[in-house]
Amino acid sequence: MARLPVIVGFGGINSAGRTSSHQAYRRIVFDLLPSSIQQDVLLDLATITNMAEHKNGLWYTDGEEALDAAALIDSIGESLLARTLIRRIHPSLFDVDNVVLHKSTTLHSSHEDEKLSFTIKTRSLPNDRPTNWQVTELPNNLSEVVVDGNLEAFIKDTRPLSVKAAGQLPTGFDPSKLYQSRNHPRGLQMTVYGASDAVKSSGIDWEVIRSKVAPDQMAVYAANSIGQMDDLGFGGMLKSALMGKRTTSKHLPLGYAQMPADFVNAYILGSVGNVGTAIGACATYFFNLEKAIEGIKSGKFRVAMVGGSDAPITPEIIEGFRTMGALAEDTALLALDQISNQQEPDHTRSCRPFAQNCGFTIGESSQWTLLMDDELAIELGAQIFGAIPAVFSYADGHKKSISAPGIGNYLTMSKAMAYLQNIIGNDGLTQRTFIQAHGTSTPQNRITESHVLSKAAISFGASAMPVVAMKAFLGHSQGTAGGDQLHLSLGVWKDGILPGITTSHAIADDVYQEGLKFQLKHEVYGKDYFDAALLNSKGFGGNNATAVLLSPNQTMKMLKKRYSAEQISDYQAKNANVVATAEEYNQSMIRGESLPIYKFGFNVLGGEELVITDKEIQLPGYDIPVSLNVDNEFSDLK
Repeated sequence: MARLPVIVGFGGINSAGRTSSHQAYRRIVFDLLPSSIQQDVLLDLATITNMAEHKNGLWYTDGEEALDAAALIDSIGESLLARTLIRRIHPSLFDVDNVVLHKSTTLHSSHEDEKLSFTIKTRSLPNDRPTNWQVTELPNNLSEVVVDGNLEAFIKDTRPLSVKAAGQLPTGFDPSKLYQSRNHPRGLQMTVYGASDAVKSSGIDWEVIRSKVAPDQMAVYAANSIGQMDDLGFGGMLKSALMGKRTTSKHLPLGYAQMPADFVNAYILGSVGNVGTAIGACATYFFNLEKAIEGIKSGKFRVAMVGGSDAPITPEIIEGFRTMGALAEDTALLALDQISNQQEPDHTRSCRPFAQNCGFTIGESSQWTLLMDDELAIELGAQIFGAIPAVFSYADGHKKSISAPGIGNYLTMSKAMAYLQNIIGNDGLTQRTFIQAHGTSTPQNRITESHVLSKAAISFGASAMPVVAMKAFLGHSQGTAGGDQLHLSLGVWKDGILPGITTSHAIADDVYQEGLKFQLKHEVYGKDYFDAALLNSKGFGGNNATAVLLSPNQTMKMLKKRYSAEQISDYQAKNANVVATAEEYNQSMIRGESLPIYKFGFNVLGGEELVITDKEIQLPGYDIPVSLNVDNEFSDLK
């Protein structure tokens, strides 16, 4: 009997805000929500962005004005909303109008009447003539001088980027201030925040979970698709020597793409269980999710944390994608809208999936999903936000260009539909399932993905399967994009609103629409309308994946066939307390009172502290030992 992997907690941070308790989802469907929920969303954003602080029942602005919640929202509500979703890149990351370029130079010095004479030879621009300065100090545009025979320096030069928009985390949010970040790259700072959010959102103390599970029955699967490429990670390692700076001992190790998983094991969960990092461009999250659910279904482990954390909004990464022709540049966006009388487009509409578009918009995100097998979830009274019974992943086969799309996504989507049909029937698949599309907003994607979705839909008899695309609001967070798709889809069963692709005003003529309904407006379906969702990723290099997501109602409907009425009643009684604890955490986050988990140097174990026999290994701090009763699957070959 296969165990059902159920979602018992989720959290993180993206450009819409905090993911847990559906806050990021609610930012996207904000206009359709009741005022009380809108207030919670805005108050949460106020504390996240450091625009207000809660003390003694009142809210204090950064100018120390004391207001009640309603007055605060009246005062800064619009400003809070403007600090979210896709928008012009804020200078807190870097100045898109003045991106620094360094030109390598050689300086020769001589002392003459207390003046320094510099002969500047720009090695990177050999056609430039040497320039002589008679100055009493270094010119303002020289930096990073190192004495080594000659004086080595770089001339600072700047230029604007042609791509100025991104799905940046809410302006003012700084995860490095929430724990002892010790020069961690931004993606790892986001990991600490996001994974902590997921654990606490479950409403069950991690130590309680750990007491019910053997150490080797836990797993953490996480990655990002590019690595930590900012100056505190691989970016700094690659640039330091060229800029006359010192490469530190942290640049290399903290740059690795598996570091999000390592940080969760070492500093948050203290897990000694299974660990892995699967990397597959845009499908990275789903590749890691697949490993986790297969392990839970087989009984190999009972609890798994799946995650990703990508922070790719750097000038170098943006320029790399731009030169591929992949990003939406300002001039192209202006041309799309036939605007000639202004310098910049509406950056909030940079990403337009399945419409007339010109490229994707990069985003940053950290997303984490806590999974359990159904038996443990029922025993603990866990919140069940849904279930993920399967993920299908396939490659493209032979191809000419490594970046060109191929056939793999036809396999993943068709397999997922066939599998889902076996669970909820054809009506459930074709009438009560929505598709969370990859939806990057490139001209190529709108054609190729729509063809995949259309062919699969009509093959199963669908006439109008709703298609949505969260990247319209969040941007493309690379390897973590699947986590954005998963967690914002869960909100549909909380508030009953299916977010439309509101940045796209009309579907492009070359988009395949048969069997599909591309949803361009937010629409209220009701909390219980959809039985399932199909989450699609169509990745660079031939990395394709489609995840099957069951609604909480469908999940409980299935579990009631496995467990007795008495077991379900006991579960519901425990669940009431868990839900209340989770809501207490949500409110504490809204008030800015809860900090991330970061257990640096906590309960570090050495081999001499283990109790080892030929039957088991007992680890201090764990109630259940690691069993050494290991099956031999090849006993017939003895």
